[in-house]
Amino acid sequence: MAAAAGLRALGAKGSGWLRRGPWPLLTAGFCSGGPAGIGRPEPGSRPTSTRQRDGIRSIVLSDPKRRNALSLAMLRSLQNDILHEAESQDLKVIIISAEGPVFSSGHDLKELTDEHGPDYHAEVFRTCSEVMMLIQNHPVPVIAMVNGLASAAGCQLVASCDIAVASDKSSFAAPGVNIGLFCSTPGVALGRALPRKVALEMLFTGEPISAQEALLHGLLSRVVPEERLEEETLRIARKVASLSRPVLSLGKAAFYRQLAQDLRTAYHLTSQTMVDNLGLPDGQEGVKAFLQKRKPVWSH
Repeated sequence: MAAAAGLRALGAKGSGWLRRGPWPLLTAGFCSGGPAGIGRPEPGSRPTSTRQRDGIRSIVLSDPKRRNALSLAMLRSLQNDILHEAESQDLKVIIISAEGPVFSSGHDLKELTDEHGPDYHAEVFRTCSEVMMLIQNHPVPVIAMVNGLASAAGCQLVASCDIAVASDKSSFAAPGVNIGLFCSTPGVALGRALPRKVALEMLFTGEPISAQEALLHGLLSRVVPEERLEEETLRIARKVASLSRPVLSLGKAAFYRQLAQDLRTAYHLTSQTMVDNLGLPDGQEGVKAFLQKRKPVWSH
């Protein structure tokens, strides 16, 4: 649909938009046959692990010893996991979570020294930006499940997701200014998810905000006790997975497209989207099911 077409168009632009990392894309066998749930990441050399069941894909940042730093290898692995069969009708929603007490500490500072040089640094930030934009342009909703600190690019990852659920022990920061590296790229996502003055205070001081503050200002969708985090995240994911993927994909693409428009243009674009939605088989099925007082049977 519209969002999937956007993925193809972005791939056609080149500039590495859909560039894949050093690992091959996962085959159909990457999904766990175990019970639905976030689960523990399976062992392996990749810094992320993935499983999928009942339309829900769980991607886990699995490098807790390095505080799930968004190294170039981590970013490429995450990119692969998000892209894997993105247009498959069996995929309904993605959850991004992390192993260990830190969701993500941000970029791996060992990769940002002058030993690597500006070309390598440019590749790190370009790849990171591609991953963040990929989440927004992906045809299915992407949910962040946060339990712990999300810092710098880790906070950027949370802000880039469509929905974010966090435990009450979580915190969020853009602390780059404290080490002489202003969080300019995280500021893109934070500036779009938070009120300007809240985002700038985080960026100018580097001080963290609590999960409750993040919820108050719009960075998070929900805050729950740690013991309920997985349950609540899966509840939302299962609800999304029970709905029509074509309708959600069309709606997600339209929502982000209209944000950048003036009011008149936004209404023009979304009015046409409503017409297009009614032209979908699932659009007509939903309306008819409501009128006939029965449950809809979605095509996907």
